[in-house]
Amino acid sequence: MVVNKDNQLFGPTVIISQSLFNLGDLQTLNSLLKTLLLHLLCVYVCMYFLLVLYQLLRQRSHLHSQTNSDPNFSVRPDGSVYAEQEVANLSEPVQFMVTARGGHDPHIWETTVKLALAGHPPSVPVSQPQREVRLPIPVHCAHMVLRRQKRDWVIPPINVPENSRGPFPQMLVRIRSDQDLEKGIRYSITGAGADQPPIDVYNIDPVHGKMFVTRPLDREERASYHLRAHAVDMNGNKVESPIDLYIYVIDMNDNRPEFQNQVYNGSVAEGSKPGTLVMQVTANDSDDDTTANGMVRYRILSQTPHMPIPNMFTINSETGDIFTVAAGLDREKVSQYTIIVQATDMEGNLNFGLSNTATALISVTDINDNPPELTARTFSGEVPENRVNVVVANLTVIDRDQPHSPNWAAQYRIASGDPQGHFLIRTNPVNNDGMVTVVKPVDYEQNRAFMLTVIVSNKAPLASGIQSSLQSSAGVTISVQDVNEPPVFPSNPKSIRFEEGVPAGTTLTVFAAQDPDLFIHQTVRYSKLSDPANWLRINRTNGQITTMAVLDRESMYVRNNIYEATFLAADNGSPPASGTGTLQIHLIDVNDNAPVLLPKEAQVCERASPRSRVNITASDADADPHVGPFVFELPSYPPSVRRNWTASRISGDYAQLRLRIPYLDAGVYDVPIIVSDSGNPPLSNRSMIKVKVCPCDDNGDCTTTGAVAAAGLGTGAIIAILICVIVSMVLVFVMWMKRREKERQAKPLLIDPEDDVRDNILKYDEEGGGEEDQDYDLSQLQQPEALDHIICKPTGVRRVDERPVIAESQYPVRPSLPHPGDIGDFINDGLRAADNDPTAPPYDSLLVFDYEGSGSTAGSVSSLNSSSSGDQDYDYLNDWGPRFKKLADLYGGGDDD
Repeated sequence: MVVNKDNQLFGPTVIISQSLFNLGDLQTLNSLLKTLLLHLLCVYVCMYFLLVLYQLLRQRSHLHSQTNSDPNFSVRPDGSVYAEQEVANLSEPVQFMVTARGGHDPHIWETTVKLALAGHPPSVPVSQPQREVRLPIPVHCAHMVLRRQKRDWVIPPINVPENSRGPFPQMLVRIRSDQDLEKGIRYSITGAGADQPPIDVYNIDPVHGKMFVTRPLDREERASYHLRAHAVDMNGNKVESPIDLYIYVIDMNDNRPEFQNQVYNGSVAEGSKPGTLVMQVTANDSDDDTTANGMVRYRILSQTPHMPIPNMFTINSETGDIFTVAAGLDREKVSQYTIIVQATDMEGNLNFGLSNTATALISVTDINDNPPELTARTFSGEVPENRVNVVVANLTVIDRDQPHSPNWAAQYRIASGDPQGHFLIRTNPVNNDGMVTVVKPVDYEQNRAFMLTVIVSNKAPLASGIQSSLQSSAGVTISVQDVNEPPVFPSNPKSIRFEEGVPAGTTLTVFAAQDPDLFIHQTVRYSKLSDPANWLRINRTNGQITTMAVLDRESMYVRNNIYEATFLAADNGSPPASGTGTLQIHLIDVNDNAPVLLPKEAQVCERASPRSRVNITASDADADPHVGPFVFELPSYPPSVRRNWTASRISGDYAQLRLRIPYLDAGVYDVPIIVSDSGNPPLSNRSMIKVKVCPCDDNGDCTTTGAVAAAGLGTGAIIAILICVIVSMVLVFVMWMKRREKERQAKPLLIDPEDDVRDNILKYDEEGGGEEDQDYDLSQLQQPEALDHIICKPTGVRRVDERPVIAESQYPVRPSLPHPGDIGDFINDGLRAADNDPTAPPYDSLLVFDYEGSGSTAGSVSSLNSSSSGDQDYDYLNDWGPRFKKLADLYGGGDDD
């Protein structure tokens, strides 16, 4: 059985069961006795625990509280504090000490209580009462291993006022374990504010368990802390379970209300009724909004200007909504109000609360409560006749509403005086004036003046209850000025009909103009402006038009059977005026053009087949009915036409020309065909079609040979041309073979004549000077193309690198079939001939070259040695002639000459 912290008794439930047994059965009786003894033992144990519970309740009944310092308040045993008299007139907070002790427990608990009237915070921060938390020692029962359950280690929340002035560290609570009498205990705390950020806000005396706050707290930075207290023995073993410490920071009124904006902008329409919502201002207080410290109230300090009354607006003290109080808002008098709004915490208490201010700018928006008013009752203007898009009068207007708004913008309407719509009034967007504009020409001969009635209004309708002004209408007088108007052709363009081909001098019509100036007598003269074909003439005085040439409908100047000409009519007014008129002559077609055969050329096969046919048609410049259907026929002369060809009608506009005989030699044939149209009378034309007859392949296409034959060559001529081409090729090949054989006989070498490079002079381009000499005269190295300039030179010094002008020596000719043993003789003969040849370069003379520089980037070649390691006799080089003399001196050891 266990007693918990609430002193409630828990234990096994004793249930006695009745059993039916037979008195005569000893075994059953023995079992019954054992059961009875067991139940008695259980009853005894229960009685013992009931006695222990009674002792605990007796100790608890001796716990009492009492007040020590203030008789006006009493503390009951359950901890309730009661006022013994009226405390409404208390001006200062009341503070007293409360003590509590148990009947048999020597420990005493003390705390300080501070009371203040609601709504009046204490002027001095409330000090956190010092508490001692002690866990009772377990009770041991004699002769039994029974232990009552330990109470939870619970500490009530600790309240600490923010911004405390200390001194610090300030003790908050003392934690003790009821085992500290038996062993040494070490206390510690963990959590945010102790060993976690923010660090070292709280600490604890590890020996005595006193917990301190080390610096002032700020509720707006952190409103609460949750710590855990630990108790361990000297060996670090846990003595008690960790205890939760909840520390709440008590708010103080240390923050002023802050407006979200320093300047608020709102608007209200003029003429608004009282109670109209204008705008809302909002201020936030960082203090606790569940207390008076954070409860903000609003009020209006001032209004500028004080028109029409000083208090045109009011504000909801709790929400910050601003409303109108009175009527009379007029934008035309006051367009903006400046309101200074104050926000105060402590529910608006000006003695204890903190305040802040902001500015509210209230704009009075415009409504259309002022109709536009014309500045005059009558306006006047003048306009020349026949002029359009000109402003003839300006109407000025006054409107006191918001400029450039729909309430201010004016629109004008002509109520009467212009039934035909000659005028339109446009609004000038800059100054709101009305511009009377002519949109339809006026005629002085019909109207010399106009009397208009104009009404002006706004684009936006007038506000309710506003009447239109009598000055919103006016009269406008517009005078028309007479000007010299140009003559006008009554019918423009004027259309007439004539057959083409009328002779020159024919009168077509009279194209006369009228002068609209009825009040002025003027003379009109006519002239021609445009006559593309130069067919017409106009009488200068009466406008009679006659022809100067034959009118031709098929002319390039006629479009869609119509010929156009333009004429000018001018008066003698001041200044002169002229008008133009267009004459359209619709030309009626006559059959004056013979048809023309199409196509001009064709191609058919030489043998009669479906491919040996040509479709033909005709073209006629005339119009219907002087065109098709056409009639196609072959002439009777020459007779070969109808003998070789036939023409058959396919349709009204097409016919077919084909071979009449089975075969016709390839060639080009001119086939005449007579084409007639359907005019009345009909016109005929003998046309020629050039037909190319050629052999065709199986597909009916003309072959290449056939195309050549069709061009005018017969089969025999083609064969002769092919034979000539073959013979020419054979002759060219034979000549090439003979030339090659001759070259082989002239150069009897063992090597291929194509590879023979003997006695070949290779001409290269100049190679320039050395690395340091690139400026040289190329003309000194050029081989002369002719010998005339050499022959004409006078006797004397000659260039040593020029070729001598003498007959060239003849070198020995080797046999056509040389023997290998004769090669040495051949070489020796060639050397002797070359040595004695004065025309062979370098002509046995000193060669002069340009200076090539003092050095070379290639370096010296003196390090090059012969690959031969032994001595070698080079005396035979002396036998090779003067060309090898220098080489013999270098390698043979001879002396230089």
